[in-house]
Amino acid sequence: MKTFSLLLVLTCLISRTTYSQAKEDNNSTIVHKDWKSLIEQNYSINYPENWELNGSGVMGTAFFLFSPLASEEDRFKENVNLIIEDLTGLGLNLQKYTEFSMNQLSSLITDGTLIENKTINDRKLNYQKVIYTGTQGVFNLKWEMYCWVYKEKAYVLTFTCEENEFANYQDVGEKILNSFQIVKN
Repeated sequence: MKTFSLLLVLTCLISRTTYSQAKEDNNSTIVHKDWKSLIEQNYSINYPENWELNGSGVMGTAFFLFSPLASEEDRFKENVNLIIEDLTGLGLNLQKYTEFSMNQLSSLITDGTLIENKTINDRKLNYQKVIYTGTQGVFNLKWEMYCWVYKEKAYVLTFTCEENEFANYQDVGEKILNSFQIVKN
């Protein structure tokens, strides 16, 4: 009986600790306790409290989320950004849009290398996951990009990181990417 009581107490403690670290909403998206939410008319996303939100529309983005600099020597803020493109009348589905985007990337990135390009069959809305590396200016970067096509709009959500820092930021970057939801109306 003591063993059962101890297991019950441990289970309750683990459940309580897990709940205090993350909360699950009705759409099964993890909302972390110390994270902020950006909720817009057609999408939402969650991000760490210490990341900076820039919604100025710079470079054609809906937003940028910037990580804090890791040290005084750090010169690059890892980031997540969203670009929404109007595809009205172009007849582009997810596959065609991804092909078009990949062709554009090769002209924008020096020494680009495709690491992964696959369709994720999500129960809500399928998306394309693309991971690639390359150089922009003085930075060797790694990108993880998720693309959705919904109601004649492309949603391109991209996590950008210095290539040598990717392992350090991948967990938080993917949590941000995976918190993104398109509001279906």
